[in-house]
Amino acid sequence: MPKPRYKEYYANTDLYTSMYEQYYFKNIEPQRIKPIRKRVHKKTKKKNTSIFGKIASIVFFLTLLFYVLPYSFKSYIADTFPSQRTNILKIDYSKLMYPTNSYLYKDLFLGKYLIKDSKYSKPIMQDIQEGLQRTGLRNSLISLASEYPKINPSIYVYEYTNNSYVDINANAVYPAASIIKLPVLIEMFREIESGKFNLYDTMVLQDYYRAPGSGKLQYSQGGISHTMDYLAKIMIENSDNSSTNMIMSKMGGMPQVNKAMQQWGLKTTHINNWLPDLDGTNVTTARELGKILYNLDTTTIVGAESKRHISEYLSHVKNNRLLQAGLPPEAILLHKTGDIGFMLGDAGIVKSPNGKKYIVVILARRPYNNLQGKEFIVKASKIIYNHISS
Repeated sequence: MPKPRYKEYYANTDLYTSMYEQYYFKNIEPQRIKPIRKRVHKKTKKKNTSIFGKIASIVFFLTLLFYVLPYSFKSYIADTFPSQRTNILKIDYSKLMYPTNSYLYKDLFLGKYLIKDSKYSKPIMQDIQEGLQRTGLRNSLISLASEYPKINPSIYVYEYTNNSYVDINANAVYPAASIIKLPVLIEMFREIESGKFNLYDTMVLQDYYRAPGSGKLQYSQGGISHTMDYLAKIMIENSDNSSTNMIMSKMGGMPQVNKAMQQWGLKTTHINNWLPDLDGTNVTTARELGKILYNLDTTTIVGAESKRHISEYLSHVKNNRLLQAGLPPEAILLHKTGDIGFMLGDAGIVKSPNGKKYIVVILARRPYNNLQGKEFIVKASKIIYNHISS
């Protein structure tokens, strides 16, 4: 069979033409022709140059020129870069030199707050004239303290008959707790005697006087008037914190009480906080509390009528679980207790049936609310009474 002639067969067909074109143009790259774009000219809008626009521009420019720029210059530029000295800023250099005088002052002279040391004037209170220390009693108390290693005590005892005393860490600074109400009470009666107010003047219970902790006045109805006598009574007998704040406010606040205690000659006892002072910032020492009780009992720091009222309050303190618990029923005790959890204390004057009289102050640091603090004070009170009254 003869071979087909492909060339003649495809010569007159479209397939042939296509194959030819592919062969002819296989090494030639086609050139791309860029399309012709017509340029479009954007029409710009003409600005509105009407008479109203010109007037608005002029008003804006004048406002900026006569109001905004002068105000900015006066408020910012002139104050920042003054061209001359002015009296706008007045500096009180006394406040820069003595910044604490405004809240720790003890005196006021020509409108200036001053810190006046009590050594510049004769103290009002007398120092206790101590005789010999009772070493036997002191050793007994130290032995008792060794049985309570968790308790850190501070003790001061003074016996009137022969001026004997006991000092165990008595100058150490301790939180005063509610015992601070004792000097508040004394200063209240001193101000009553000076005529600043009357024992039967009244104060209205306001919400800002209410204080948590001991005392029931915090739960009383607001707006009710109470006499100073009633406030002093519950401050001592019930250790009421709200009434204490009211009394201090009546006397001019904490600075007035602190000023008074400085005049008395107390160097450590100080009020730094309103009641309740749970952080223990109101401080004292066992020796200074003994000094307060000694002067209350033997000097004229307050008059006879004031002493009668004070003795009535101190003899009816509801808390009888500390010094009182270590005394026999026939013993007489005038005292004030204090408790803020980590510090427990009691300070008072004890009189035995045989006529022996002594001052006793026991402050005890302890683990929070630890019952050993109470046990130590009760046992120490019993030991002291037996030594002195025998």
